[in-house]
Amino acid sequence: MKVKFLGAVGNVTGSRFLLENSHSKILIDSGLYQERDLRIRDWEKLPVDVSSVDSVLLTHAHLDHCGYLPKLVKDGFSGKIFCTPPTAEIAKIALLDAAKLQEEDAQRKKKRHEREGRKGPYPEVPLYTSEDAEKVFPLFEMIEYNKKTRVSSDIEVTYHDAGHVLGSAMIEATFNQNRIQRAAIFSGDIGRCNKPILRDPTFFQHANYVFMESTYGNKLHEEKEPATEKLRRIIIETQKKGGNVVIPTFAIERAQELLFYLSAFLRENKIPPITVFVDSPMAINVTEVFKNYPEYFDDETQKLIRQGKSPFDFPLLKTTRTNSESKAINYIKEPCIIMAGSGMCVGGRIKHHLVQNITRPESTILFVGYQAKGTLGREILERPEEVRILGSTYPVKARIEKINGFSAHADRDELLKWVGSFKEKPEKIFLVHGEEEVANDFAAVLKNKIHSSAKNNTAADTQIIVPEYLQEYEL
Repeated sequence: MKVKFLGAVGNVTGSRFLLENSHSKILIDSGLYQERDLRIRDWEKLPVDVSSVDSVLLTHAHLDHCGYLPKLVKDGFSGKIFCTPPTAEIAKIALLDAAKLQEEDAQRKKKRHEREGRKGPYPEVPLYTSEDAEKVFPLFEMIEYNKKTRVSSDIEVTYHDAGHVLGSAMIEATFNQNRIQRAAIFSGDIGRCNKPILRDPTFFQHANYVFMESTYGNKLHEEKEPATEKLRRIIIETQKKGGNVVIPTFAIERAQELLFYLSAFLRENKIPPITVFVDSPMAINVTEVFKNYPEYFDDETQKLIRQGKSPFDFPLLKTTRTNSESKAINYIKEPCIIMAGSGMCVGGRIKHHLVQNITRPESTILFVGYQAKGTLGREILERPEEVRILGSTYPVKARIEKINGFSAHADRDELLKWVGSFKEKPEKIFLVHGEEEVANDFAAVLKNKIHSSAKNNTAADTQIIVPEYLQEYEL
């Protein structure tokens, strides 16, 4: 058995790992690249015959894990796509939304480039269309948590709750090698303990090979209380100045978690009355999926629902599906909170709200999720004097804030706790989903921790590997 790294190595997005032997080819995730300098890889031919791939194992429905599926199918993949039921529902929403944005962006860029007399780095056509996205849907095959499923003649998988977003999974793949059963765990994105709505991530005791994320491998998040208190303070301070709080929001999980806290703030009179706009058809649709799967929630959220207190609804909440409703937000004179996608500001309605607010000193641009290198969100977060949005340059006058405590990704200590749960140390640990410097920093910390706690030579021999793009390893 060998693995080839087709994405999410040396960077965070573009999750694609090819697991293969003489009988099977399995793709773990099929995600889009979202870093500006790497997005060209989405257009390049995948370095594998996609028609020979037996199946795709999907960890969850974020676009950097599922957004390449329509291109994969367009290029000849016709196998099954295994995932949990909520992941399938959310992925359908995410893929249609991504296709629509790509169609609109391609049309807009073509007009702009014609006007400016130049060509961009990407073809002026969408990577895929809505029709391409819809061709993915019949291939989804549902898997429930903790049920072993055969995905090829010689590979079985079990999905475990990752605690990251609704329906997210860690994938345990088992296969025979030299008549000995081996186990590989693909962590996907590792969630955090004691977060609202979702259950805690799964911890394991045994695996021969582990592929784990390292997104926040050299950082610590704020504690839960300071994060919520900082959110409350920013809202009150911005409201007093007469500005808007603009939150680039990931439609999957982050939007629902923010609604959970905003609902509680207003219910408990912790902030003055303020209108909250969810200006994202995708976030609105995903929230409806959340409501359909209460059995996936943690005990606290299920108790809230039994008490008749919806964590996703409150009187001052306004959802805007149409473009005209979105544009009408610009005419609201009173301070408001605007949650819009995309979470890294790489497309969608958030760009228009940034244009309206980034030059206003009284407004706040608040980031509550990871901003990958090369994205507009990361650029704004670094507080430049000016920034280019939708083809025009604007001075950055708004207050720029970041709260890490809402992250759905485990931080350094939480990652160490997760990997430290293995009673038998894995033979190989591959660190993925991390910028190069971060992954290398975490590798050094992990090596030191494993070796210092080793009780025998076998444990000390665990290999910590930071793979590179297109590298291949024998398992």
